[in-house]
Amino acid sequence: MVLKFFRWCAFLVLAVASATASEVPVVTRGVDWQPLSAQVGRLLEALDYLGAPLPTDERAALRALTADVPDAVTRFQEILDRHCLAWVQINPEMRVKAAAGPARPALVEQGWSQFLIKILNESGTTAALRVASPQGGRLFNSPPDEVAQRWLEVQSFDAQPLRPTLGGLPVEYRIVQLYSRDSGKREARLTFDVGQGTQDLGFRSELDLLFDCAPAHAVKLRIRDENGAPTTASLLVRDPRGRVYPSQAKRLAPDFAFHPQIYRSDGEVIRLPAGTYDVEFQRGPESVAVRRKLEVKGDSNWAFQVERWIDPAAFGWISGDHHIHAAGCAHYTNPTEGVHAPDMMRHILGEDVKVGANLTWGPCFDYQKRFFTGREDAVSSFPYLLRYDVEVSGFGSHQSGHLCLLRLREQMYPGGESSAHWPTLGLNTLRWAKKQGAVVGPAHSGWGLQPLLPGANEGAHSGNSGNARVMTHELPNYVVPPFNGIGANEYIVDVTHLVPGPDGKPVPAVDFISTVDTPYPWELNIWYHTLNAGFRTRISGETDFPCIYGERVGLGRSYVKLSATYTYDAWCEGIRAGRNYVGDGKSHLMEFTVHAGEHSVRMGENGSELSLSVPGPIRANLRVAARLAPEPDLAVRGRSPSQKPYWDIERARIGDGREVPVELIVNGQAVARRTLLADGRVQNIELSAELARSSWVAVRILGSSHTNPVFVVVGNKPIRASRRSIEWCLKGVDQCWSQKERFIRAEEHADAVSAYEHAREVYRRRLAETEID
Repeated sequence: MVLKFFRWCAFLVLAVASATASEVPVVTRGVDWQPLSAQVGRLLEALDYLGAPLPTDERAALRALTADVPDAVTRFQEILDRHCLAWVQINPEMRVKAAAGPARPALVEQGWSQFLIKILNESGTTAALRVASPQGGRLFNSPPDEVAQRWLEVQSFDAQPLRPTLGGLPVEYRIVQLYSRDSGKREARLTFDVGQGTQDLGFRSELDLLFDCAPAHAVKLRIRDENGAPTTASLLVRDPRGRVYPSQAKRLAPDFAFHPQIYRSDGEVIRLPAGTYDVEFQRGPESVAVRRKLEVKGDSNWAFQVERWIDPAAFGWISGDHHIHAAGCAHYTNPTEGVHAPDMMRHILGEDVKVGANLTWGPCFDYQKRFFTGREDAVSSFPYLLRYDVEVSGFGSHQSGHLCLLRLREQMYPGGESSAHWPTLGLNTLRWAKKQGAVVGPAHSGWGLQPLLPGANEGAHSGNSGNARVMTHELPNYVVPPFNGIGANEYIVDVTHLVPGPDGKPVPAVDFISTVDTPYPWELNIWYHTLNAGFRTRISGETDFPCIYGERVGLGRSYVKLSATYTYDAWCEGIRAGRNYVGDGKSHLMEFTVHAGEHSVRMGENGSELSLSVPGPIRANLRVAARLAPEPDLAVRGRSPSQKPYWDIERARIGDGREVPVELIVNGQAVARRTLLADGRVQNIELSAELARSSWVAVRILGSSHTNPVFVVVGNKPIRASRRSIEWCLKGVDQCWSQKERFIRAEEHADAVSAYEHAREVYRRRLAETEID
């Protein structure tokens, strides 16, 4: 070891010219022209690729350094060393020493700067050189007192034409990229490591530098809606290298680190360094994405206007997302425990979601619960409404299936002030919620309801473990799923129960099941079966942001028919009444009305019930609109049902054309179909069928949108559409009990036994009333 040390000293004495603090050693011994020349060529190519080429005269001088030029190796280094922020020695024992180079440590606010790092590699290692900084940490989950210090982002450029690791040459150069969140003078410590860090005296791998960060330019935004009124929208800003601005690593609310896009309002300012940017502008799925190339030379003004392909609100259909979160999953717990109502409101505005339900749940429950008021939050500004409610998740009966509790008057189950005391039988929670007039239903319904091959992955709850294990995507199908998840599992029991409402009169224990955020065959199958058994549960669309979907709020939506002035409570009531359709926002099924002779009923009115004295023909009329890009989005179409998005208009595309099927559903079966050109136009469609008995009727664009049912009652007979469906439900009760009994507290066990047995009795009774297989 001593011998190695003296050899390293001799190497420096013989090979390194004397250097001041701002000079970089020039190494000639053992440095061959050819590999150094090749590495310099790759370096120049990489700098060009990054948009940071060396001055023209220096590039010409480097290219002129051919093998026959005297001192070419020295001249290579002398030219490149001027641009080195630091130089790094790696001794034979792979210990690292770093020192400042002559390049001025100058950065720009909200921008990236490129510097060279020179490596003197005595060890010949081919490890990766890692460059980091304590000032370069992500703000996501940063303690509050560290936010101000974490102003820097550090990246090594290791892509082609460079390599991820060192080349083993005695001399080579690497590129480090630095991003500054701030302007002004900022100090940072850079650390260098090749896998064997050191703090030995004389070999310090840390380098403290004082940076001068020039201010970025102010870009004032003019953002207007389709009518020219100020609004909020999504902006995705990238430079020619695809880097996102502002840096996701340096984002705090209202910008989310897990989003590439930001949301900005008319008159707001973003700060960008000079350069050219690719900007994508949009305001939810009902608008057209606009892509523009914009330039910043100094303080600038950018103007955008929303271009809609449809406005459901103009027809009275009010969009909403009943399942979003301000804490947990992709949200941080530091510097705050989740985010706040103004942050979520900005995202709701930017995606044009008219109504949002911010559900407090397990993570940060005791912090977030303080924002519940039992009414619309103060940040609401009509027609955009936000309210806090509750998801039973991470506590209580969550292992039997999460529950969305909307329109609560009191958020805390009696008997405590937090989440530990909540019931472990979901039905008990539903009794409490319905007594206060809440609108309730299971969340992310498909989890645990995947139709698996016998014995395949019985422990899975999410369905993300492999599409090959799924038996069928047929609707309806009769495979009894494992009921081992957190979706609409206990629903198979709860749907059979009536519980006291606010006035003491019995009401259904469950109002809706959630859709759009899990694979549609799994969600719809249990719903179709319970509708066939004669129950009248509705559906609502949700995102479960940012847990199942983190891309944006409103990926799953409900569109509720409401008057021109509406409230959050009225929107929830529309869900309960089934006066809504659900979907991804890229197709719309409006004004669904069923006619039979002179009689008719519109979905959601008069209980959605049409009474007929005798069987006969029906006609379904509705306004339909859908929009597909002219070419298939292969990134969406190629995904399996276990990958997101689970609902997307691309799944409905017929072949490579621009058409989708609109289907009339009777008792779960598609009985009529029209092909729709998905060009964004609103079109009137009529579908017809013959009804032989009492039935439920709905319309869907499978994988994109679905109406709630209209219930056609023939001869005053209840809907008992399928013995096989009711048998499936009965088997489902037993399967659910086999999975959920162990999660029930001892003091609730008798209640659970009674609730499940009640469900069995109801299904047996309805089975006896059913003649149709």
